[in-house]
Amino acid sequence: MKTSTQTTAEQDDPVARAAAIASRLADLGARYDAAPVFPVESMRCLAAAGLHRHFAPPASGGIAFADVPTRYRTLMDVLRIVGRADLSIGRLYEGHVNALALFDWYASPEQAVRLGRELEDGAFYGVWATEPQSGVSIERGEGGTAVLKGGKSFASGAGGLKHAIVTAQEAGSERQLVIVGADDAERADVSQWRVRGMRATTSGLYDLTGIGIDEADLLGLPGDYDRDPRFTTGAWRFAAVQLGGIEGLLAETRLAMSEATRSDPLQRAKFADCVAAARTAYMWVRECALRAALDDPDGPAFARMTRGIVERAALDVMELAARIVGTRSAMDGQRIDKIIRDLSLYLRQAGPDHARDQAALAWLDHDAWGEEDRLW
Repeated sequence: MKTSTQTTAEQDDPVARAAAIASRLADLGARYDAAPVFPVESMRCLAAAGLHRHFAPPASGGIAFADVPTRYRTLMDVLRIVGRADLSIGRLYEGHVNALALFDWYASPEQAVRLGRELEDGAFYGVWATEPQSGVSIERGEGGTAVLKGGKSFASGAGGLKHAIVTAQEAGSERQLVIVGADDAERADVSQWRVRGMRATTSGLYDLTGIGIDEADLLGLPGDYDRDPRFTTGAWRFAAVQLGGIEGLLAETRLAMSEATRSDPLQRAKFADCVAAARTAYMWVRECALRAALDDPDGPAFARMTRGIVERAALDVMELAARIVGTRSAMDGQRIDKIIRDLSLYLRQAGPDHARDQAALAWLDHDAWGEEDRLW
């Protein structure tokens, strides 16, 4: 197993590697959209490019970036590229790199080595925190044995991913991260995942009841997962994938514009609005990634504002693209249609209005943009 520290100079640039497989991911994405199953070939494509391990801790075989901002900026560009190609794969990949970050922050040396072995075999991870109201508990038995009870909902990659990091709670304690197997088809139920978009994420239910765990499966300490600024500011990652979808839709809209359309000043004005919306979202996501890299105390407020800005940009570009392209934007098999369907669902992250309200409260208190350019 290769776990030696590697520099970016010793490996191909992850951004270049992502760009090299983007068209393949897009082609596969159309296939998995038409016949929704866990996208095995797409995930193998990511692994063959090394993208499943580039952002792992160096002790697990990942790249030793010059600093955290460089790591996050590189990851942002990779997430954008994967999102442009296929938002379903972008969602699964974002969950994987989220898991790699949790290992980087909280793993013991033994867990880091274990992760490296799994990545060597091409394994992908998810992070599952959403659950029915009963939740997932850690039940202690005689002799100190422990098992999980409960299940996760909206578990992207259920039954297809090799592992997942899940949240579980022991009585009287805070939420604990637990490493579990995620590829047991009998525990997965994706029958209700009948959706217009993001079909290949197979985001179903996963029953964890009866899974035995020991100390080696516990990642970090109780409460680690929910600590800010990392918890809330981490939204920058899925915003980066959504941004990739916006950019992909913008590029497809441009390609679909006929000479007659390009000669129409009203249509050009719509296209200009699309460009402005996409680039505005880009600047906020880029800034948010930097705040996350620096563990900025105002990162949560910045991430909440960024979520709303990306959502607004996506809604605007989807509407304008449909107006520019016309009926073809809603035709089955058209890439524009797929991106719009995927984005429409992916934007439905929890509590968007509450997130924007909390961001507004922070800005009312002080300009959360930062010390270098405060307006008040």
